[in-house]
Amino acid sequence: MQGQTSNKGARLGIVAAIALLSVVLTVRADEPIPVLKVGSEVYSNVTVTSVTATDIYFSHARGIGNVKLKNLDPDLQRHFKYDAARAAVVEKQQLQANAQFRSNMVAEAAAAAVPHLQIDEDGNVIPPKLYAQSFLGRRPPQIIVDQWLTPPPMVDGKFVLVEFWTTWAEPCRKAISHLNELQAKFKDQLVVIGLSNEIEEDIRKMTSPHMDYSVGTDTQARTWNMLGVQGIPHVILIDPQNTVRFEGQPDYLTEKGLTNLIARYSN
Repeated sequence: MQGQTSNKGARLGIVAAIALLSVVLTVRADEPIPVLKVGSEVYSNVTVTSVTATDIYFSHARGIGNVKLKNLDPDLQRHFKYDAARAAVVEKQQLQANAQFRSNMVAEAAAAAVPHLQIDEDGNVIPPKLYAQSFLGRRPPQIIVDQWLTPPPMVDGKFVLVEFWTTWAEPCRKAISHLNELQAKFKDQLVVIGLSNEIEEDIRKMTSPHMDYSVGTDTQARTWNMLGVQGIPHVILIDPQNTVRFEGQPDYLTEKGLTNLIARYSN
């Protein structure tokens, strides 16, 4: 119940954040415009109802609609006081807020299912649902790293635990301490890699919690897409023979389970 309450609170927080990001600027609201052209689309009998940092909302002869200010001609952009820099910041925050909301929904669903979870023979919790394509018992897709933010890890002969994460997702931040513990306890047999699709600057802004394992970027999310990752954090454990032995949320990979997996698949 505590996990559910926490995630519901986070979800409400994200909804509130989205609402704040969409605060109407009320620039010339209810202003009539005979014709509004946006690319090849033409709206007639337009009445502007509200304007935000990113969008203009209006009614027209065929109903209601909205368009991005950045798609208007320069004269209308000036008319509605469009600020490209501010709009870019707001759009990024909206995307992050939406993604955080989806991530919290995933965590909430997992927390709700905890009383019904099963334990596999290795001592790991079996995830109630996998938010990615399954590669268990198979070779994983290529792990693509654009840039290492730490020294490149030495992976030869070791198990590799790859986590797909972002700095802004609270469940990802909460998983860091668990991954730090696994890296410390199994340092001779395991390499943990945190792979984000964010740019270096955004990752380095996160100073806490500290990650005691390797960190890299894949800004084009190529490995994410090949794995079909839809919920984060998501991890895959790859044995020295390049076979996936665990997949799911990192908290489900227990210390006991990892011990058993390493003992079973080391050779």
